[in-house]
Amino acid sequence: MAGEDFAGRAAQSGVLTLAETNAIFLWHAAANKPALLFGTEPRRGLAPQRCRRFQSCAYRSNQWRYRGRCDSIQFVFDGSSCGSAEYGAEIELKRQGVSVAQRVIEYFSDGSSSTFAVSFDYPVQIEPDTFYTASAVLDGNELSYFGQEGVTEVQCGKVTFQFQCSSDSTNGTGVQGGQIPELVFYA
Repeated sequence: MAGEDFAGRAAQSGVLTLAETNAIFLWHAAANKPALLFGTEPRRGLAPQRCRRFQSCAYRSNQWRYRGRCDSIQFVFDGSSCGSAEYGAEIELKRQGVSVAQRVIEYFSDGSSSTFAVSFDYPVQIEPDTFYTASAVLDGNELSYFGQEGVTEVQCGKVTFQFQCSSDSTNGTGVQGGQIPELVFYA
């Protein structure tokens, strides 16, 4: 954990004793680093997994425009365009209608049908057997590829995702087709 992250989060959480907190601050800042009771090698963490909800993608000249409309899909789990273009995106994750994470970001699409991750600043823990709504409001001048042949259920390793249409979706995304081609998760 970087020193700034430690100072802004763990040091203020009350989980560590004052002596432990002091030792970690010294380890981050002092030239002569004290021995710690904790490992100092970075954790590898969990590898990201991808839940793909479409079997194919397409591009047609009369679809997929944005104009500030929302593409959303509801999900629950158990246990680009014809040329390169810049887009703005506002992404949000809601749990039973209440926002749990959001981010505004700009990104560049190379014009291929390849997907790419647009993610939150930090991973968001989600609970099993609870419906969430993933939304994206995109802004760009180009049309983009879109998924088709969507499925209502996807098995990703030991996790099963189920998808439903969302009433938040005002730009045409649903279970069978649209945007939000995959969910990136850690399990």
